[in-house]
Amino acid sequence: MNDKSVTPRGAYPHTKRVGDFIFVSGTSSRRPDNTIAGVDIIDEMGTKHLNIEVQTREVLKNIEKNLTKIGASLKNVVDVTTFLVNMNDFAGYNKAYAEFFDKENGPTRTTVAVHQLPHPDLVVEIKVVAFKKL
Repeated sequence: MNDKSVTPRGAYPHTKRVGDFIFVSGTSSRRPDNTIAGVDIIDEMGTKHLNIEVQTREVLKNIEKNLTKIGASLKNVVDVTTFLVNMNDFAGYNKAYAEFFDKENGPTRTTVAVHQLPHPDLVVEIKVVAFKKL
């Protein structure tokens, strides 16, 4: 496994702390080598299957890595905003999301459909707000 960090693709930080709040920029399933988790080639013609469950898990792992760098974790997340390219992926997204958060103690959440994300192989992007006392 590569422990190198994913670098932002623009002029913004992955995280920004303001007092006790931590804002995490929109995060994808992009890896440090710029490949994207959850992209499976399914035939010799190069047809791709974009796997929402794999991408969601990888996004949340990437968010957790960024929170860990500043002394927080997914347990500190209080609000989640998710962008899905296709609402038909909602069930798979929900299934993977539930592996990280639960209904009783998890963060609030908003999920919206978007026309596209910064790369055609991305089907989900998530941004979060966490709270951790200094």
